[in-house]
Amino acid sequence: MNIFSAIKQETAALAHRTAVIEGEKRLSYGELLRAAELVAGSLEAKGVGPLHRVGLLCDDSIDYIVASLAILSLSAAIVPISPEQSPEEVDTVIDRIDVDFLMAEPRLRDESYCEPLQTDGFVAKAFVIGKRAVSEQPNEEYFRCNPAFIRFSSGTTGTSKGVVLSHEAILARTDAADRGLQITQEDTVLWVLSMSYHFVVTILLFLRRGATIVLCGHRFPESLIDGILNHRGTFIYASPFHYSLLSRTDALPADALNHVRLAVSTAMKLPEAVAEEFCARFSFELSEAYGIIEVGLPFVRLAGGKEKLGSVGRALPDFEIRLDNRDADGVGEILVRGKGILDAYYSPWQGREGILTDGWFATGDLGRIDADGFLSIVGREKDVINFVGMKVFAQEVEAVINRHPLVQESLVYGVPHPRYGELPTAKIVLRVGAAHDAVVDELRRFCYQRLAQYKVPKEFQFVDHLSKTASGKIRRQR
Repeated sequence: MNIFSAIKQETAALAHRTAVIEGEKRLSYGELLRAAELVAGSLEAKGVGPLHRVGLLCDDSIDYIVASLAILSLSAAIVPISPEQSPEEVDTVIDRIDVDFLMAEPRLRDESYCEPLQTDGFVAKAFVIGKRAVSEQPNEEYFRCNPAFIRFSSGTTGTSKGVVLSHEAILARTDAADRGLQITQEDTVLWVLSMSYHFVVTILLFLRRGATIVLCGHRFPESLIDGILNHRGTFIYASPFHYSLLSRTDALPADALNHVRLAVSTAMKLPEAVAEEFCARFSFELSEAYGIIEVGLPFVRLAGGKEKLGSVGRALPDFEIRLDNRDADGVGEILVRGKGILDAYYSPWQGREGILTDGWFATGDLGRIDADGFLSIVGREKDVINFVGMKVFAQEVEAVINRHPLVQESLVYGVPHPRYGELPTAKIVLRVGAAHDAVVDELRRFCYQRLAQYKVPKEFQFVDHLSKTASGKIRRQR
């Protein structure tokens, strides 16, 4: 199986239909697939082939989609790298997944081993491509699982993982998600999220169903307002942060969403205040989704009205849910089983049989299920902070802060915020003799040099000590 071949087959009768719009640029399905094949030919000439791991570092754009389809068409595996990551973080992804090739915009990364990628397939961007000398071959299971994507995640313990998704898993999870989203060729999708973090269940599903995708990530919120008013979008896929800004703009009339059939809130928990504000402004109810990179999109709240505000709905038809170790209030760890679950973790390698128990994936999130089967997320076992839809791993940030010579130890946690989700905040114990006032700016610069901007704590609090458990571990805040 190959996801590119599936898209090509499923859209064969839609060659002249618009696939992607970005500003004044647009490509039909025929043009998009032809562009991908041209780029694939250029990649193949550089040595890219089946099972190679290709790091892709590119801003969101039509060309990001073209490059991704080209890589997939060759049965190589995409390793998405976000332009928002710091050079140090990019190095970590490249080294830990040990990519065979790096494909990047030269302004973002131009290694000495890279050279220009000459092709007529791109709409606006230039790319460089370079072959790396890998340190070791992947686990033998890698060569049997037909890998398509490897999404790197440092996880909450700092142990790198790299979620491996096969072509079969992507086809299964896009089909499963569509049983809730029900995308058709009549849909015009308004897209604002980062393609480095959101692509598999969404962009690939939209293309399989022949929808038109309008890229609204640049010039936000003007581009999304234009998508609503002029492109008459029917489907919005965004984070609570984006919906909060739409609620506050004067550029949209109250009836602006009359042609929108579904607006999905994803990437972070939807604050009730944002949902209520949006509904009051547009008389339109947001549908909260619960997506998991290892699983796909098992939950979208498609019914229930205001009574179910705060829940992520019932499990979609192709998924099952159970709660383990429930407490007296019915709260337990969320386990999910269904179609399209990951094939492996890459680094260190762990196959599906070692990850799942009888097909169940333990999410690490805590939830409660009501009498109608609606799931509410009430907390996280994993210490993850959600800032504007981006996941911040607290211990990863602490590891950087603790490298500063004046820092003895630190604790990073999220402070709830009505618009941004959670604000990364740090409590810091300085070494003896260090002055608070002299450290703040230096510490902030230190973090910005080593972390993506969104991961840097928005506030630094200096304390004399951090509360600890009996075993000497720092007691984490909830």
